[in-house]
Amino acid sequence: MPIRRLDSILVDRIAAGEVVERPASAVKELVENALDAEASRIDIVIESGGRRLIRISDDGIGMDAEDLELCVDRHATSKLSDGNLETIATLGFRGEALPSIASVSSLEIHSRTRDGAQAHVIRVEQGHKSKVAPTSHAKGTRIEARDLFAATPARLKFLKTDRAEAQAVVDVIKRLAMAHPQVRFSLSGDHIAGLDYATCPVGKDGWLARLAQVLGSEFRDNAVAVNAEREGLQLRGFAGLPTFHKANSSAQYLYVNGRPVRDKVLHGAVRGAYMDYMPSDRHPALALFITCDPRFVDVNVHPAKAEVRFRDPGLVRGLIIGALRQALSEAMHRASSLGGARTLASFQPRGLSRVLNDSAFFPRSDARANLNANWDWRTSPSAPLAQEFARPGFAEQDQHIFGQDLHPSADARSHEQSPAPQDLDAPLGAARAQIHDTYIIAQTRQGIIVVDQHAAHERLVYERMKRERAMKGIDRQILLIPCIVELEAHDAQRLLDHAAQLDELGLKVESFGPGAIAVTEAPALLKDGDLTSLIKDVVDTLTEDGSTTPLERRLDHVLATMACHHSVRAGRRLTGDEMNALLREMEATPGSGQCNHGRPTYVELKLSDLERLFGRK
Repeated sequence: MPIRRLDSILVDRIAAGEVVERPASAVKELVENALDAEASRIDIVIESGGRRLIRISDDGIGMDAEDLELCVDRHATSKLSDGNLETIATLGFRGEALPSIASVSSLEIHSRTRDGAQAHVIRVEQGHKSKVAPTSHAKGTRIEARDLFAATPARLKFLKTDRAEAQAVVDVIKRLAMAHPQVRFSLSGDHIAGLDYATCPVGKDGWLARLAQVLGSEFRDNAVAVNAEREGLQLRGFAGLPTFHKANSSAQYLYVNGRPVRDKVLHGAVRGAYMDYMPSDRHPALALFITCDPRFVDVNVHPAKAEVRFRDPGLVRGLIIGALRQALSEAMHRASSLGGARTLASFQPRGLSRVLNDSAFFPRSDARANLNANWDWRTSPSAPLAQEFARPGFAEQDQHIFGQDLHPSADARSHEQSPAPQDLDAPLGAARAQIHDTYIIAQTRQGIIVVDQHAAHERLVYERMKRERAMKGIDRQILLIPCIVELEAHDAQRLLDHAAQLDELGLKVESFGPGAIAVTEAPALLKDGDLTSLIKDVVDTLTEDGSTTPLERRLDHVLATMACHHSVRAGRRLTGDEMNALLREMEATPGSGQCNHGRPTYVELKLSDLERLFGRK
C-alpha cells in the first residue's frame, strides 16, 4: 500500500486518543486553559459523567474574533510567545486540547475580552469548523463540549460507568483547586455531590484553608507545614502526621510549578521520608508544591502533561526527604487528633438506649419514680459485703451515706498529693495513675491522656540509639561470657554476612561452629536483656528486608528491633516519678507520637469529649 498523507480530521482524532483519554482529561485541559487566562472564578457542569455534556465558564481575559478562529486549529497557542520549549510557564502549551476535543465532540465556544464591546461564538461539529459569529456573552469564556466520542464510538466502549467518570472529574477539579486557592471553583452535575470552593486569602493560612476545603478539616488538624529551599528549588506545602495515614497513596498530591503530576521520583521520596515513622503498608496524606526554573524540568514528556522529568532528580529527592523529615521532627510528640475521636466512638453504647427505654425492662413515668423511691442498695445483687468495710479508710461522710457504721478495708482516694502545676501545663500533662500495668493516665488542663508505656518507651530508646550512632557510635558492653545462640545454618550465615553492619550498631557476632553464633559485645542498653531472643528477631528483620533494601534502612530496622527489646514492657509497674519522666522525655523527643511500627503512643481526650461522652453536652 502506498504512503499517503492522513486527513486532517483523522490526524486530530488520533491526537485526541493521546490527549483526551476520558471526559476527565477534557475537563482538565479546559480548566487549565481558564487558569492560564487569569480566571478568578471557574464553573464546571457535566452530564452523564461528562460524556453527554461538559460546560466550563470562566471570567478570564477572553478571546476576540481572530483568536477564536485560531484556537481550534491544531498547534495554535498563546502559551509559547518566544517558541522556547525550555521556558514553559503555563499549564497548557501544546495547542492540541481544543482541536482534539473538537474532533471527537460537538464544540461551541463563546468568548468576550475584558475590554471588548462584542462577544463572538464559534462551533465545531466533529472537526468541521463554522464561521465566527457575533453573539451576546459576559466577559470571559464559556466552552461546551457535547456528545464526547460520538464520532469514535469504539472509544465509548472503554469508558467506565457515568458515576466512575464523574468521580474522575471530581478528582481533577480537587487537584487543580488545591494549587490555586485564590480561584473559586464550582462543579455540578449528575452522579456527584456538588463542589463549591470559595476563594481563599493569599498566604500560608489561605493555602491551608483551601486544603481543608478539599481534603477536610481532619487534614488541617493533623498536618505540619513544609518549607524548604535548595539550589533554586522551593518546596512548600503541608504533610500529614505519621499517625494520620491512609490505605493507599490516593491522598498524596504533588505539584510542579502549579501542575499536578504523578511522578515516581516524587512518590519514592515521600515514602523514603516517612519510612522511619510509618508501617510499610500505609501511606501518608500530603500536598507538596515544587517551584523551580522551567528549564530545570521537562513538562513535555507526556501528551496529557501528567508526568515530568527533572534535570537533577537526586536534588529533588534529597530536598523532599530532608524537608519532610525536618517538618516531622519539629512536630515532636504530636500524634493524630483522630485517636480521641476513635476512642469516643468505641465507647458509644450499642443498643443500650433501646433497652433503657423498653418498658419490659424499666417501668415508665410514675411507676419508675416509685421504683426509685423504694429502691434499697442493700438488696442489690451488687451490694458489698459488710466485712468489706470492716477496716478503717472511708471518710465519715461516706459512712453516713451508706447508713451504717462501716469501716472500709482500704483508702479509696487514688492520690494523696496534687499534681505539680508545671506538669499539668506540660503538653502530655501529669501522670495520675497506671492501669493494667500497661497504660499511663495523665491529666492536663484540658483533659486526659492515655499513654501506652511500652510503645512510647520503645520509640524513645530507638531515637536515643539513632542519635548515639550518628554522633559517636552506640555505647557497647563486652560480655564476660559470650552468649551462644543456636540457629538454622542459613540464618547463622545471613547474620555473619551482616556482621560488619551489626558491629556499627554495637552488636558483635562471631561464628561458633555450624549453625551457632557467639555474641561477644552488645549495646550497653541491652546488656541485661534477652540476647537470644534479640538475635532471632534480628535474623527475621534481615530476612524481611532482603538484599535490595538500602543499607541505611536495614540498620534502622535492626535498631528498631533492639529498641523493642529494651523498652519498658507491658506489665511492669512504674512509680509516679518514672511515669512523669517518661512523659517529659516524650515531649522532648521527635517522632514520639508513634512507635517504631507506626502505631500511636498516646490518645488524648479533651474535657469537652468527656462531657459529651457522659451527656453533659
